[in-house]
Amino acid sequence: MSFWESFWDIIWWTIWVFAFFAYLWAVIAIISDLFRDHKLNGWWKAVWIIFLIFVPFLTALVYLIARGNGMAERAQKDARRAQQATDEYIRATAGTAASPADEIAKAKSLLDAGTITQQEYDLLKAKALAHQA
Repeated sequence: MSFWESFWDIIWWTIWVFAFFAYLWAVIAIISDLFRDHKLNGWWKAVWIIFLIFVPFLTALVYLIARGNGMAERAQKDARRAQQATDEYIRATAGTAASPADEIAKAKSLLDAGTITQQEYDLLKAKALAHQA
């Protein structure tokens, strides 16, 4: 066997592996879309899954053609929902930050308790006022 024969065998093997993983990705996307679609009856979901098992390539192709727009809309809706949840979490977390006055009051109580020195108090006060600006 020459080098070029084995080289082309490697190329074909690579193409087949790529096609296999692309197909797996499509099947996983189809199955997740089926469960994400609340308008589709459970029986129709079962029919799509059965066809995916017994006639996989044809079913995947038909599903992507027939329901591709709906897949995109549902994915966008879920992405928007996730973005809104993230934004709400960030707003809630950022809203819990102490104000400069609170930080200075905490530093003053530490100074009065003798936990920090006057220099450390002045440094904390300067940092709190710098964050305000």
